[in-house]
Amino acid sequence: MPQPRNRREFVRDLGLGAAASAFILNLPSLGFANQTERKRRLVVMFSPNGVVPSTFWPDEEGAKFSFKESLKPLEPFRDRTLVLHGVCDKVRGDGDNHMRGIGCLLTGVELFPGNIQGGSDTPAGWSSGVSIDQEIKNHLQQSPGTRTRFGSLEFGVMVPQRADTWTRMVYAGPNKPLPPIDDPYQMLAKLYGRVKDRESLKSILDDLQDDFRKLETKLSVDDRRLLDEHATFVRELEHELKETRDDALAHAVPALEPGVKAENDNIPRISKMQIDLMVNSFAADFARVATLQYTNSVGGAKMRWIGVDEGHHELSHHDDNNKKSQESLTKINKWFAEQLAYLARRLSETPEPGGGGSLLDNTTIIWTNELGKGNSHTLDNIPFVLVGNGLDFKMGRSIKYPKLPHNRLLIACAHAMGHRIEKFGNPNFCAGGPLPNLT
Repeated sequence: MPQPRNRREFVRDLGLGAAASAFILNLPSLGFANQTERKRRLVVMFSPNGVVPSTFWPDEEGAKFSFKESLKPLEPFRDRTLVLHGVCDKVRGDGDNHMRGIGCLLTGVELFPGNIQGGSDTPAGWSSGVSIDQEIKNHLQQSPGTRTRFGSLEFGVMVPQRADTWTRMVYAGPNKPLPPIDDPYQMLAKLYGRVKDRESLKSILDDLQDDFRKLETKLSVDDRRLLDEHATFVRELEHELKETRDDALAHAVPALEPGVKAENDNIPRISKMQIDLMVNSFAADFARVATLQYTNSVGGAKMRWIGVDEGHHELSHHDDNNKKSQESLTKINKWFAEQLAYLARRLSETPEPGGGGSLLDNTTIIWTNELGKGNSHTLDNIPFVLVGNGLDFKMGRSIKYPKLPHNRLLIACAHAMGHRIEKFGNPNFCAGGPLPNLT
C-alpha cells in the first residue's frame, strides 16, 4: 500500500473510525506529528483581586531571591521561575479598574464604550482588540509545522455563567470575548468526542478498541505507551463521572447533573481535573496555547478548604492594618500558587512526546491578575510570575522594572513563540519593543 500523503488518507486506508483521530494523529511514529521544530507552549493562568505585596514580592533582585509566603509553593521550581515586579497595566479609558484589569490584561488595549456599569462613573463594553494568546494561536495555526487540532484551549474554574466584562479575559478580536470551559466533562467531550447520553454514560472508548488493535503493528513502543496512557486517562475520568453520578442518585438527588457539581467547595477538585486535562491535551499535541481562569475579576470564592470563610473580593477591600484579612489573602494567593506548582509538576513529570525532556521544558506558564493590590485597585505592579522553559527566558530570577507597560511583556511572549510583532494593543505603550532583560 502506498504511503498515505496526509492524515485523512491514513485514517481512510486503515478503515479507522473518525473518533480515533483524537488519539492517534499526533503520535510521532505515524509520521504525522508536528516534529519539524521544537514545540513551544504558552499557558496564561489568572486569579483575581490583587495580592498582598509584603507577602508576595521578593525583596531581592537577581538569582539570590527568597520566596515570600504567597509564593513558597514554587520553591521546588526556583530554577524555572521568573518573578516580574514593576510591570504595569497603563491602559485607561472606560470602565473601572476591575473591568479594565481583566479586559485589557491580555489585549493591551482599551475597552469599547458600553452599558456595563462598574464601580466607576463610566460604563464600558468588551475589549477593542484581540488577546495575545489568540494572536499567538492564529500565528501558529498558519503553519503546518505548528498547527494543532484546536490551536488553543480555554479552561475555567468556577467562572460565572453570565457574560460581562468582569468574566472574560480571552478575545478572538474586538468585541469577540471567548468564554472558558469550566466544566471538566464538557472539556473532556471537546477533546475526545461527545457522549450522546450522559445518563447512560456509554464509554466513548468502547467503539475504539478495534481501531487501536489495527494500529498495534504501526506504532513504536513509546507511542503504544502514550496511546495507552491517553485511553486510560479518559476511561478513569469517565469512571469517576459514573461513580459520582451513582453516589448522587444514592442520596436521592436525581435533579443534579452527573459529575462534580459546579459549586464553591468543589473548586480544588475541579482545578485538579482541569489541570490534568490540560497536561493530557499537551501530551496529545491538541494545542500549543492555553488559558486557565479561576473565577473572575471581583471573584468572590469562599475558600473554606484553607480556613477562609469570607468571600475573596470582600476580603481584598479590607485595610492593610487588618491583620486577619491580610493573612487570609496571603493564604488565598498561596493556594493559587499551589495550583501553579501542581501544573508545573505535572508538566515536569510528563515526557515530551517525540522529543527529549519534559513538557515543562517546552512550556511557560504565566500566572497573573487583574490588579496589583485589591483595596487600592491599582493597575501598577500587576503580578506576573512565570514558570517553565518554553519561552527560553532566563529563569531563576527576580526582576524589578521601573513601571514599564505590560504591552511590552505581551510582545516579548509573542517573539518567544516565533511571532515577531512590533507592537501589540495600544501602540502608545509599545515603545522600546519587548520587555528587556528577559533572555
